Amino acid sequence: MRLKFGRLTPVSSGSKRQRVVRLALVGGLVVLTLLLLLSAGGGDSGNKKADPKPKKPVKRSAGPATQLTVPSTYTTRRGWELIGTSPDYALSRTTGRLAYLVRTAQGEYQLRTIDPETGRAGWSGDAWRPPAAAHFPKLLTVTTEDQEYFVTWAYGKVGEDAPAPADRIVSLDVYSVETGDRQRVEVPWRSVPTVIATGPGIVIGDGGTSSVVVDPGTGRVTKVPAKALKYPKDCASCKHLTEVRGLTSKGLLVSGAREFWVQGGWFSRKVAPKGADKRSGVPTSVAPGVVLAKWQLTKGSKLAATHELWTVHDTETGKALVSVQCHKPAIAPGQYPQAVVSSSGDYLVAGNLAFDLEAGKGFCFEDTEGSKTLVLASVTDGGTAYGATNVRNAADVLAGGGFPVEADLSAGVTDMLSPNVRVPGAESPEGVGLFRWADDKDRLHLIGYPQAD
Repeated sequence: MRLKFGRLTPVSSGSKRQRVVRLALVGGLVVLTLLLLLSAGGGDSGNKKADPKPKKPVKRSAGPATQLTVPSTYTTRRGWELIGTSPDYALSRTTGRLAYLVRTAQGEYQLRTIDPETGRAGWSGDAWRPPAAAHFPKLLTVTTEDQEYFVTWAYGKVGEDAPAPADRIVSLDVYSVETGDRQRVEVPWRSVPTVIATGPGIVIGDGGTSSVVVDPGTGRVTKVPAKALKYPKDCASCKHLTEVRGLTSKGLLVSGAREFWVQGGWFSRKVAPKGADKRSGVPTSVAPGVVLAKWQLTKGSKLAATHELWTVHDTETGKALVSVQCHKPAIAPGQYPQAVVSSSGDYLVAGNLAFDLEAGKGFCFEDTEGSKTLVLASVTDGGTAYGATNVRNAADVLAGGGFPVEADLSAGVTDMLSPNVRVPGAESPEGVGLFRWADDKDRLHLIGYPQAD
């Protein structure tokens, strides 16, 4: 929903003419007194003399103090601004609520929420001191059984004098998005963890085959040993470079060197998209409900030597939702871009790839020689994606690097924006763009600019 504000126009009061009644002096004290009273009072009983000057018009809000240059879709004349917040923030898909972290004067951390549409504060959690307290905890969202949660997590020693790597934990604080009710879960963990909250649970992994699953509703922790990953038959590559990638309602999503599967569920070889080599699937990024995978084209096909097939799969069924072909890179990237999904779940972007999942369209934004200079960092429910060229990754885009670009995913076209434009990192369901900016004191500002009328 988008609020529209009408322009306030100045209202002026018209001057009232006084009717001066001149009386002839007949004589006597009573008549003289009456004449003086009439001259002072204006003659008309109960009427006040009008201000000859019109009243000043009511001023409209000047918007947030920080006035960034943003795409024309948004207005900076309204909105809100938060100063000194965490690098991470989280948006609730079910309530639209925005969560962020602040550091208190005592060195503790507190989760706070606001309504992005109005900027009004919502519930706040209690302050706490996590392990590795010198750094902001990470902030995620997770949904299970139609219940949504904000999750903060940090990794470190139980106490300042605890030995390493023993006595290290992953500390999770799980908050109900609606009420702010919190429960803490602490999981002993000996190595640097990966924490995945694409749903329907929270997966803590080591980047390999060791993992645990945390139920955000109950806090129950379930350890999943490597032997329980249920490797598919006749898949030698599945046992090389094995990595737990996420969770579905049927079990863990796992990848090998070239193929991937769901524990006891579907197998990539059996859900390969049309035109792909069925034994070549590599999942590059997982987002709520979907996985983005890279496939080699069928051997002998016209573009097999120069192109790859990129496909978005449904994580519950493995079904290929939409695909697009793109040039192979000259050098394989060390890390693939993280997929970003719009609040509605209808659009997905990753690097120079974009997908309209509702319409079944895929786009690879590159020049005719296969140059992939564009990196898309965010996408709105209206199908507009934002990014920049000449950058390494999405973090560079959101920090103001490169040359900003706007992409229309309904038409599959891009437009260059002015070089000084900052692009949003996300857009709330109500159409409020979220922008990041660091001031000269290295304080992070989170700014909400609504869509222009």
